[in-house]
This record gives sequence, structure tokens and C-alpha cells, in this order.
Amino acid sequence: MTHSPLDPVRLTADLIRCPSVTPEEGGALALLEAVLSEAGFACTRVDRGGVANLFARWGAKGAALSFGFNGHTDVVPVGDAAAWSMPPFGGVEHEGVLYGRGACDMKSGVAAFVAAAVDFVAATPPDGAVILAITGDEEGDAVDGTRAILDWMDAQGERMTACLVGEPTCPARMGEMIKIGRRGSLTAWITLTGVQGHSAYPHRAVNPLPAMARLMDRLASHTLDAGTEHFDPSTLAIVTIDTGNPATNVIPAECRATVNIRFNDSHDSASLIRWMQSELDRVDAEFGTRGAMRVKVSGEAFLTPPGPLSDLVARAVAAETGVTPVLSTSGGTSDARFVRDHCPVVEFGLVGQTMHQVDERVEVAQIHQLKAIYARILRDYFA
Repeated sequence: MTHSPLDPVRLTADLIRCPSVTPEEGGALALLEAVLSEAGFACTRVDRGGVANLFARWGAKGAALSFGFNGHTDVVPVGDAAAWSMPPFGGVEHEGVLYGRGACDMKSGVAAFVAAAVDFVAATPPDGAVILAITGDEEGDAVDGTRAILDWMDAQGERMTACLVGEPTCPARMGEMIKIGRRGSLTAWITLTGVQGHSAYPHRAVNPLPAMARLMDRLASHTLDAGTEHFDPSTLAIVTIDTGNPATNVIPAECRATVNIRFNDSHDSASLIRWMQSELDRVDAEFGTRGAMRVKVSGEAFLTPPGPLSDLVARAVAAETGVTPVLSTSGGTSDARFVRDHCPVVEFGLVGQTMHQVDERVEVAQIHQLKAIYARILRDYFA
């Protein structure tokens, strides 16, 4: 029986119509499981912590060559639905553009690699395995999403020998950028406690505000590094300073601040936490405050050095778009930060200009182009 190519645009539209705002599955993974099962993929739901995840494999478990795709079907909230010119979950195509929450980030990417994988194994069954690891928790805490799938894979002896994450990577033009790494990210919540008092008698109080101002200045004015071969300089941003004090005649007892650090591969989170703690201790000694710090590490910096995997993807991109992509480590975090401990990983996807915006949308032609790129990557990998 002749296999009919799977239309990635139609699949994207069907996925958009699934209201899968994190952590709701919304029917998106159920839809993909049905499509992949019919195509001969062995599918397993790897749900954890109230999060829906899907693992799908075509081919033998433990194959010597096993190419994987990773992506997510969860989306951010729509915001003010009345501000949209098209229904946020309508999957409406208008004048060559497909609208809806997730159209760009990243239901189109998932649809493109699902369609490419289904057509590839039907047309030229490879000597190896094709694995799809799709989560419903990338836009949320990302604790029980891709990490849950990878934990399950390790326990089951499932392996990918290479992986591509289908996040949007191109700033303005299709094909212009491949991500070969990501900066690390950590957030620190700092509290300085002093002694409350009357503002007319400051000598009877210990004011935490000057201490916090000094600490924030020291942190923000410190040069973390000058950048590395593949990364821009690390950055520290003060995102809030709060006292919650409405009175003008009261020195408050407490001041809180939050900083976010995006760091390159010259640091790890532990070294940065030690540095912040030393500055906090220094301020406490100078001002007589009592400091406390809570830190959340979203991910460590990582790099997949330029080589066979990035070359493979770059050749496919150039062949299908006529654009030679640059290799970049820019942007925020992605689930590639988890995959990197499992196998070599890079990221390539659509132009990301409208992700998370009102009227999120994607050009239909780009979805077809992305499927063609992913299909070429699979053919070349298993050639």
C-alpha cells in the first residue's frame, strides 16, 4: 500500500486546536500518539507529577544508530483573548499564515519532525531507530517533562545516539541559526534582615536598605567574564528590590531582592553561588545585617562542540533553504540542557519572532520547509 505523505501544516493546525496550556495535555499528546502508533511507532506515555509526556520509537531498542527529536506541545497562556485577531486555539490559516497559540513555539516544530519521521520510516526504513521524546512541561517548571522521559529511558535501556530539539532558533530568516549550546541560568532570592526603628533615631536601628543597595551594586557592577570562544559574556540582572514599607518614619526590618544570572561555560552554578554568598557575608559584616539566600538553578551552561552533528544539520539547512546557518549559543534555556547529559544535541527550528505573543503565527511555507530539513537530516544520518 502506498504511503501518503503526512501534512505538517494540517497536523500543526490540529495541535493548535488542543488547548494544552501548561500543565494541561489538552489532547495534543493523545493526537500524536494516535498518529505515531498508526505509523508503526511503539508509543509509551511517560507521565510524571501530573505532567503528560510521550516517548515514541520506530526500530529496535538499543540500535547502534538512534536519531532522536525532542520538543513540547505545552504552550503559554493566551493572555487577553480579545486582543487576538484570530481565535487563539482556532488553528486558522489566512493568506499563507497559520495563527494560534503554539503555532511558532513549538507545535509547528513537533508537527514537522513527526511528519518527517513518519514519512522517512515508511519510505526508507533505516538500519536503526528513530525516537521522538515529546513533553507537556517545557513552558512550566520543566521538572517532570523531558527530564522524566530521560529518566525513564535510562531505566528502560533506551538510548539516542544524537538528538535535535525543534525549538524556534532563527531570529529573522529561515535557516540562519543553529543552537549548539545554551547559557546556564540561576535565580537568587536574597533577604537582608536588620532591626526596625524610628527614622528619627537611625542609630537605634539596623537599616537593611543601604546594605542591600551596597550588595546589589557589588553584584551588578562585577564583571563575571569577557565571554568565551562560543559564548557572549555572562550577565547578572537585578530584577526586583522590595521592602513593602509604606511609612516614611519607619526604618524597615527587612529588605528583599532577586537577581538572575545567565552564565557561559567559564562558570558553573556552584562557583557563582559561592561568589554571591561571599559578597552577602561581606555586607553582613559591614552593616550588621543578617542575610539569607535561596537559589534555583534552571540549568548549567553546555556546549555541543562544532562537529559531526552540527555539520549534518547545517548541510541539510543549507540544502533546503540556500542559507548557511551560524552556530550560536544565544537565547534563554531549553530542554536541550537536559538532553546534553544523554547524547550530543543541537537545536534547529523556525523563525521565532512571534512566540508567546498575541496573534502568534507562522508562515505555512516555513512548516513545509522545516519538514524537508528534518527529513534530509534523517536520510543523511542513516545513509
